[in-house]
Amino acid sequence: MEEAAIDPAAMGRLAKALVFICGKDHPTTVALQAAAASGSERDIKNARTLFLRLNPGDRRAALAMLAD
Repeated sequence: MEEAAIDPAAMGRLAKALVFICGKDHPTTVALQAAAASGSERDIKNARTLFLRLNPGDRRAALAMLAD
């Protein structure tokens, strides 16, 4: 199964949503901010992994904030 590519701008918006949901010092928020800033494949992979480890409610809430 192929992973969907996420552009750095979307990661930046997702990080802003997670600041509201999880806090600015949460490891996932920090990783998403780093991935948005650098755009490196390593940072993006780390941020994606941490995002998928969030509880489903937090993931849905962050994605819902992006939909608005």
